[in-house]
Amino acid sequence: MTDYEKISEGLTAEDFRFASRSASIKDKKPETKPVGYFRDAWRRFKKNKASIVALCIIAFLVLFAIIAPLCSPFTMAFSDPIYRNRIPKNSVLAHIGIATGEYSTDLNSRALEYYEGIGIAASYDRATDTEDNTQGIGGEYAAVRKVKDASGSTTTVTMDAYFEIGFRRISVTQEEYEAILDYEEETGLTILYPMIDSSKINTTYVIDADDANAWFAMDSTGHVVKDADGNYQDIYLRDADGNVRYYQNRDANGLYVRVLYHNYFIFRNGTEPEFLFGSNSVGQDILTRLASGIQLSLLLAVGVSVINLLIGAIYGTIEGYYGGRVDLVMERIVDILSGVPFIIVATLFQLHLANSVGIVPSLLFAFVLTGWIGTSRRVRTQFYRFKGQEYVLAARTLGASDARLMFRHIFPNTLGTIITSSVLVIPSVIFSESMLTYLGIVNLSGSSMTSIGAMLSDGQAVLAAYPHVIFFPAIVISLLMISFNLFGNGLRDAFNPSLRGVDE
Repeated sequence: MTDYEKISEGLTAEDFRFASRSASIKDKKPETKPVGYFRDAWRRFKKNKASIVALCIIAFLVLFAIIAPLCSPFTMAFSDPIYRNRIPKNSVLAHIGIATGEYSTDLNSRALEYYEGIGIAASYDRATDTEDNTQGIGGEYAAVRKVKDASGSTTTVTMDAYFEIGFRRISVTQEEYEAILDYEEETGLTILYPMIDSSKINTTYVIDADDANAWFAMDSTGHVVKDADGNYQDIYLRDADGNVRYYQNRDANGLYVRVLYHNYFIFRNGTEPEFLFGSNSVGQDILTRLASGIQLSLLLAVGVSVINLLIGAIYGTIEGYYGGRVDLVMERIVDILSGVPFIIVATLFQLHLANSVGIVPSLLFAFVLTGWIGTSRRVRTQFYRFKGQEYVLAARTLGASDARLMFRHIFPNTLGTIITSSVLVIPSVIFSESMLTYLGIVNLSGSSMTSIGAMLSDGQAVLAAYPHVIFFPAIVISLLMISFNLFGNGLRDAFNPSLRGVDE
């Protein structure tokens, strides 16, 4: 007995009836939304966790580049050589032990007395003409925050990189001097301190006779001369009546004054001398310049990527669609351009073109000259793959023009490839720009602009002594390179599911 016979055995006519005798049966409307090409690509992209993290990092760096300059009290044009190569400091984060502006070092006895004298001198009381010797270590303006260990001929101490600058002898006009006095009266912040009698400075141990921190008397061995109570003895400049003097005449229009530079900085800039990422070798705020560097590097990279995408897409479309002699001639042009060394082009453009159009445009031209070749070849390959498909032949039969066939029917099939390649161009441009700047071929460092590569180049000279100058740009460029590559790989897998996990 067959299977059919086994199933039909025992069935009667009553077992068979119409599902619906009166109502007409129609297809039901889909309850879910249709999934388009880009929606499906986004769905696959979200499954790649590494690419999602990379996208978040890129977004964070972009937001940082936009917001940081708005929140920073310093501008790109700001520069104060007195505070050059200062380590990171922030009074808020210092409470949790981050960015304290302090470092450990070993000082001999003379150096310890010298830096201890900064805090003592800063406590000078004009009313009583005295200093508070207890402010030498750990005081409000003390350069030496605390003593860790005293053994042998040196003492290990914690220094404040900002207060160790102490005092400076500067030149001001009479109007500036009056403005400082008014500011002191308004805020209660002491800026002007007694002048030093330079003739009494022990130049055997103090190299600069105008050193504004050498305010105390020294013996023949270079050590501080103290009174019976252990207090420092000053060598302030005094008049005939024994009163200290707060200025010296420079000429008819100017004066020399001695200022506590920390407070003078506040007077000039309206903010504390604190740099969250530290300062570079010319006293510029690394945080502000890093944000500006990210802006320039990303704008340059994205600009190059977009231009290469447009040129490469149009060039590759014409090559792949028409083929034959057109393709042959255009490919020979590509072969010639691809043999031109990029570094030579960039160097020549900087030497001859930068003077007339500017550094950034000439660098942009150098990247675009041959950068579109990779995109054009990818588009050309895709056109050869799809132009013979049945739907293209059908469209041509129905009278579609060449432009419609190229950009309406065939070109959309190349989107996944060229979008992915365009994203991967961005880290390549950033790396190339950094290399050119680091080698000194391109100079993007100035008071109005900078790039990540320029910051790396500037920091290499002080890498051993001040690693923070190069640390933050190095972290940012590493994050950008890794994140854009992971992001590009995620796009590749999303737009080309058949190549998922496979390098092109």
